[in-house]
Order: sequence, then C-alpha cells, then structure tokens
Amino acid sequence: MPSSAVIWLSATVAGIVSETPRVRTLELDVPGWPGHRAGQHLDVRLTAEDGYQAQRSYSIASAPDDGVALTVERLDDGEVSPYLVDEAREGDQVEVRGPIGGYFVWDGEEPDPVLLVAGGSGVVPLMAMARHRARAGSPAPMRLLFSSRTLEDVIYREELDELGSRGDGFEVVHTLTLEQPSGWTGYSRRIDRDLLAEVAWPASESPRVYVCGATRFVDAAADGLLELGYDARWIRTERFGATGS
Repeated sequence: MPSSAVIWLSATVAGIVSETPRVRTLELDVPGWPGHRAGQHLDVRLTAEDGYQAQRSYSIASAPDDGVALTVERLDDGEVSPYLVDEAREGDQVEVRGPIGGYFVWDGEEPDPVLLVAGGSGVVPLMAMARHRARAGSPAPMRLLFSSRTLEDVIYREELDELGSRGDGFEVVHTLTLEQPSGWTGYSRRIDRDLLAEVAWPASESPRVYVCGATRFVDAAADGLLELGYDARWIRTERFGATGS
C-alpha cells in the first residue's frame, strides 16, 4: 500500500511518447516513489530560474507496479502543460508529490463488470485501470466508452485497439463528436442516456462505473446512467482537464 506521507520527490523524464498533436506521455523515474493505485493522481511542480513556482495535478496513466507515467494535454493558457508537452526532454527534472486520492480508484479485486466513460483527456486515469486489469489478469469484464472530437484526438488509440482485440473481456467503444473519417462505423454523437442505453450493461448486473472528463460531460453521463436505473453508489466521477467531447 502507498505510504500515507506525501512529500515532494525529484523526478527525471526517462521517456516521452507522443499520443496526439496536443497530448504526450512522460515516463518518469522517481526514486522513492511509494507506489500508487489505478485512478490516483499526483502534483507536478516546476521551478523557474528566478524561483517562480507553478504546480498542477495530473492523473497517473501507468498501472500500479509499472513505474510512473503522466499523460498531459497542452492547455494554451496553462502554466505547466505547455512545458510538459512542448519543451520537456529526456533527462529534465521536475518535482512530483503523490500519490493522491483514494475514492476514484479500481484495485481489480472484485469480479463485477466495470464501465469506464471517458471524455477527451479524462481517459488517463481510466487507462491506468485498463492497464492494471491487463497486467493483473483480472477476469472482471471491462468496457470503455470513449468520446473524442476526431480520430486524430483519440489518446492511446493503438494500445486500446490492441487491448480490445485480445478477447479477454475488455471492450472499447468510440464516439467521435466533431468529425468522422470515411467509412467510420462507430458512434458520432455526444454521450447521453440513449447512447449509454446501447453501450452500458443493464443496471441489473450492478456494474461499477468510473466517469472522467469535463464537468458538463461528467454530469451528462452520470445523469444518463441514473435515468437507466444505475445506483448512485456505483458511480464514481472525476472532473478532469479542459476537454469534453
């Protein structure tokens, strides 16, 4: 279990993966990292040469016991994300503090179906859950409903395709709300009650639900599930970043 003490640690950028034109993943080497649970987040602090400091919270994208990776979307008016997305290089150092949060987590110890509902960069903590399921060999059925603006904006697209092709109970359902490529066979509308009725498990199966995205997105998804008879106690939400879809 992660330590209850949360202190600032020095982290070195050990690897960089471009996910979309506005999103990239930073793999961090963090000596002394106490470990984390799927769905937790951490704080990142940058210090300028003049001593000015800025910090922001980011969800952890990696599975527990698989290092520390952050997937960051560039916000044009942000203080931290433009540096992490556009300027950070391997060998650069930042400070991190975590893990933080114990509510929006999935440990994979129960067999109940799991519904993940993501809007844009809200997929990050949900990806940690999907990776944890694969790494731990959990038999729990898991379904990700992922709303993005365009196909180019789908974060982790290749990895999600691979996870969904294994035939081990993990499914991915995409909806593209702004633009769809020729021949697109997925959904092309915003997530609402009707779309959820087509994709989600029946309420009678008592699935566990994790919804992450912009505030309006999260509210719409949660309200739709409640209208379908889902128990509010099954639904955990996190409002994350600026993208919604």
